[in-house]
Amino acid sequence: MLSSIFVSYLPYALVTSFTPGPNNVLALHTVSQNGWARGKNTLLGIIAGFFCIMAVCALFCYQLNHFLPTLSQALRYVGAGYILWLAVHVARSKPAGEENRKASFWKGFLLQFVNVKIIFYAITIYTGYVFPAGGSGTMVVQPLLLTLVGTAGFMTWAAAGGLFQAFLTKHYRPFNYAMGAVLVLCAVGMVV
Repeated sequence: MLSSIFVSYLPYALVTSFTPGPNNVLALHTVSQNGWARGKNTLLGIIAGFFCIMAVCALFCYQLNHFLPTLSQALRYVGAGYILWLAVHVARSKPAGEENRKASFWKGFLLQFVNVKIIFYAITIYTGYVFPAGGSGTMVVQPLLLTLVGTAGFMTWAAAGGLFQAFLTKHYRPFNYAMGAVLVLCAVGMVV
């Protein structure tokens, strides 16, 4: 039963995980600016925060459905605000050698709590695929599976940042502006 439920939502999960979003942009930017060794704390923060959100959504999905209109409206604006702040930070940042900012666990972790994309990702999968298939007994495993798919997405973006690190460091200004613009589009898409 677990595998049939997983296969049913896998296409949606893959598309959502690999398309541009706050986690993917932050992972790509962190590795391109800091490398893998110095960026690992942010990546670990994304993973830990992502898993926490998947677990919270699994535990409270039915209650969230009741409170969803109010909660989603508040999270949408809070999340959009944070993502806009992150867009400005990304656009203004310089390669790691020019500034002494350290990639932090908490930057990646806290992003998850305002990342409406992954909150809706979880709610959609739980309410649209897992519960209708009678998969409430698999809820202990679902947060882990969703985190693995999400991690595959942003680690792919991080790998791109690592592969193109020299190029991106040399041309950081237009790249950072482009990544900031992607984040602005993410924020606008959340509130429109």
